[in-house]
Amino acid sequence: MEAFSNAYFMKRALLEAQEAFNEGEVPVGALVVSQNQIIAKGHNSVELLRDVTAHAEIIAITAAMQYLDSKYLPECTLYVTLEPCPMCAGALKWSQIQRVVYGAGDDKGGFMKFGKEMLHPRTKLEFGILHDDCSAILKRFFAEKRELAKS
Repeated sequence: MEAFSNAYFMKRALLEAQEAFNEGEVPVGALVVSQNQIIAKGHNSVELLRDVTAHAEIIAITAAMQYLDSKYLPECTLYVTLEPCPMCAGALKWSQIQRVVYGAGDDKGGFMKFGKEMLHPRTKLEFGILHDDCSAILKRFFAEKRELAKS
């Protein structure tokens, strides 16, 4: 089986982010990969579901656990377009996910201001994958929101 690259999976997560953008949600997309296969995906649905916990990561983690019929994801990787917030990092920790890969950093709301210790000790972390693309969709979304607010 051909191994796909981090960039391949991040591009797929960006498609999820675009869906969120199209729905008026903060454009963050996530997917869970196991054995080189996408087993779950999600995008922010906070507005749609009227649920502050409906982040892309939470939706993807929940779907992956249902798919695997397990509360743990020790052989899975989460790809997400934006650095997870502390809430999502907590869910990732409890899921015992093997690896987290994110695109754009989040200096204001990201978990890394509290440190990698928020994740499970065995979780590997990679970041900056397609950073510019992941950052661009967020900048475009918030620029459009500011323009709408002016009118």
